[in-house]
Amino acid sequence: MPFIDEAVLDDEARLRSCDSGETLRALATAGAQVREGMVLAAEAGVARLARQDRPRSVLVASLGGSAVVADVLDVLAEPGSPVPVAVRRNVPLPGWVGPLDLVVAVSLSGRARGPLAVAAEAARRGSSLVTVGAADSPLAAVCARARGVHVDVGRGRVSSRTAMWSLLTPVVVAARELGLVEVGDDDLLAAATRLDEEAEACRPSSESFVNPAKSLALTLSETVPTVLGDGPLAGVAAARAASMLARTARVPATHGELPDAASQVVATFDGPYTAGGGDGVVSARPASDDIFADPFLDGPAQPRLGLLMLRDAVGRIASPEQADLAALADAVLATAEEAGVRVATVTAEPGHALTRLAGLMARTDFAATYVALGLGIDPAVSRHITALRDQTGG
Repeated sequence: MPFIDEAVLDDEARLRSCDSGETLRALATAGAQVREGMVLAAEAGVARLARQDRPRSVLVASLGGSAVVADVLDVLAEPGSPVPVAVRRNVPLPGWVGPLDLVVAVSLSGRARGPLAVAAEAARRGSSLVTVGAADSPLAAVCARARGVHVDVGRGRVSSRTAMWSLLTPVVVAARELGLVEVGDDDLLAAATRLDEEAEACRPSSESFVNPAKSLALTLSETVPTVLGDGPLAGVAAARAASMLARTARVPATHGELPDAASQVVATFDGPYTAGGGDGVVSARPASDDIFADPFLDGPAQPRLGLLMLRDAVGRIASPEQADLAALADAVLATAEEAGVRVATVTAEPGHALTRLAGLMARTDFAATYVALGLGIDPAVSRHITALRDQTGG
């Protein structure tokens, strides 16, 4: 059963030796990525989108480490966008996409098959095109032939997981120019500041008892985690957190969003991974804090079910919907604790939606990386992913 020693997380030299790709350092540049992305978007001429006719619809193509870009734009645009925003990971394009529509394709390398194929097909159909990725890449070439807008991601970005804000910022700026989202420069800079604050709080030199990301990593250790968001915005952060736990820490994690996922998550509290669940089920002993437990007499310990609740900030005057979600989240947490589930909560600080999202994602990004390092796993290297790419040519 995986176990993280707190002393390992507080040993900077050991963390550095295991972090060959400098994942922690790359995550700490998130605020700088936002500021640089704003500059690169302006230099690419994204402002010219405001002078064009508003598209009939917008379709966003992103996958893998950049998949969250499409999800973020969708949740930001949903409340007030005058046109629909759709998400597509790969071809074929929907039949309705044509010359009146805008397609946004995102790929850090500019070579990911899905976004590249979507961009090429959109260009063939005469759609307007905005792409974000490496300069002098196939994606940039497709965009140039279609006379679209291509935004470079800058130098030193080696992983879409750690360069997410370099990919997201130009897309948000483009959406603003089109009138799809209400995100001003001040909002973007506030998000960058929030990311800087999280990087400072979660820095490797900060000890576990004061470092919120290290504390969260310790809580999630020895668990099979479920990440639950208490609404659409926190739901996007939950999806990102589950992806980071799986891809970075190699920990299988599920995710969901309230209110829809409440029943299926609470149902697992009756299963074999909780202290009081699994009635009638012959299984190994669930993990517990009992120091006298004997693995030979009591059976091998299994990981305990973990619940990471991501909560959006609620204003002074909550809407009825927000109040209902808050009450439901409280009920789920109370039920989890009664069932012996190991529970952790991260609550967004007040601010613009993008700023709140930045805080939630930064905290869980660092936590997932500390889980990996605490288990002695290099966050940037996976031999099985390398083997898969070799076999598929991906």
